[in-house]
Amino acid sequence: MKTVLDVLIIGAGISGIGMAAHLRDKCPNASFKIIERRTNIGGTWDLFKYPGIRSDSDMSTFGFNFKPWRESKVLADGASICNYLQETVAEKQLANHIEFDQEVLEANYDSNTKLWKVITKHKSTEKQQTYTARFFVGCTGYYNYSEGYTPQYKDQDVFKGQFIHPQHWPEDLDYRNKKIIVIGSGATAITLVPSLVKGGAGHVTMLQRSPSYIASIPSSDIIHKKLSQYVSLETAYQFTRLKNVALQRTSYALSKRFPKAMRFALLKSVEMQVGKNVDMKHFTPSYNPWDQRLCVVPDGDLFKAFKSGEASIETDHIERFVEQGILLKSGKILEADIIVSATGLALQMLGGMQVKLDNQPFVPSEHMLYKAVLPNDLPNAALMIGYINSSWTLKVDLAADYVCRLLKYMNEKGYDEVVAQADPSLLAEDTVLGSMSSGYIQRAADIIPRQGKTYPWIVTHNYLKDRKILKTAQFDDPILKFSKKTTQQVQLKMIS
Repeated sequence: MKTVLDVLIIGAGISGIGMAAHLRDKCPNASFKIIERRTNIGGTWDLFKYPGIRSDSDMSTFGFNFKPWRESKVLADGASICNYLQETVAEKQLANHIEFDQEVLEANYDSNTKLWKVITKHKSTEKQQTYTARFFVGCTGYYNYSEGYTPQYKDQDVFKGQFIHPQHWPEDLDYRNKKIIVIGSGATAITLVPSLVKGGAGHVTMLQRSPSYIASIPSSDIIHKKLSQYVSLETAYQFTRLKNVALQRTSYALSKRFPKAMRFALLKSVEMQVGKNVDMKHFTPSYNPWDQRLCVVPDGDLFKAFKSGEASIETDHIERFVEQGILLKSGKILEADIIVSATGLALQMLGGMQVKLDNQPFVPSEHMLYKAVLPNDLPNAALMIGYINSSWTLKVDLAADYVCRLLKYMNEKGYDEVVAQADPSLLAEDTVLGSMSSGYIQRAADIIPRQGKTYPWIVTHNYLKDRKILKTAQFDDPILKFSKKTTQQVQLKMIS
């Protein structure tokens, strides 16, 4: 390893692997390392082990733009996504660049040396190590991998059965013939319910405080299958990718412009699938489509579980836990052997590490992102934050490409430092995750970077706009301040 790295990437999930792959392709002589605190790559997809864990975005857009998704599944399970990432690591020869079991304790940028110093601790040996790098890329996502979000349930310790959070699913859990309550109505809950039914659970009850919009999509893309018979895999993948991007954007735009019509269409689709014996009040949200993230299920598997009677749904508030299960505010008691609190994830920026600028704490919620990539007033740093209304990886590809072009520009001009300078008065109320009313977003308002009031500090969550902006972005922007070291030191060695 070189004494000073060109790029240090934090996190070996889909963002970190994607960033490293882009570096390999576009900056082949750059020295880099990926720091990962777990013992495997994959991030979310390696961490979660609950039944049915899968993507909630189609794989033609959730996959990388440079690597076609070869399986027929539209929504892939966690193991398949990890295999896809392992293939990427092998194809791009990234394995020797990943340092596992390294928890970042502190990352400090020194304005005098124009270098990042990152201190890690090996989680097994507790031995500390220091990495020095010119550029820092945060690819940790925004989930707290140590613990999920669990509300404080009254009398939870009274319950005689087993209480589980999906983030810490016991590998040896035998739930066959058991009565199970799944608390929640988001992506995790709607994945768990049909999976537990298929796995032999006695009965599964989905308990929600309020309904979410849920749409059914085909488990296989027929157009992609047909097209693959006549054109190359790469061509079929890119066509399907563009098609699904267009569908995502159209669905989102129509929901915002014609919320009543989209609401009617979504609810009518559910009504046709669940049948007459299931009350539609459980699927009728109080908010408009895309005020919170739209949930999707493959081939309507959730609705089939309710229609068959092997699963049921309750919309109510929890009064308290009792020995045999949960007492609802309505007075009804739901009996259970196992209760699963699929109540969401706790959010966390930069994996909880302490980031500093000249030894002073950097507080993400007091800053914005230039073109949704560079934190203002933090030199030589980028953050990978994906979309909330389409596939996360679409943004990672664009942001990683932008960072590579920025590094090449700095190399060509002999610059050692870049910082996006911003007027603090441009800071807006909403976070970069937008104005969605989802609980996990609202809970994270004090830790997530903020939106700006004007361009280029507005995060649009619009892939087509971002693609145009980031692919063609020039760097002779007065907001970007470039500078060189005052002492003679080694410059970046990347080939333009």
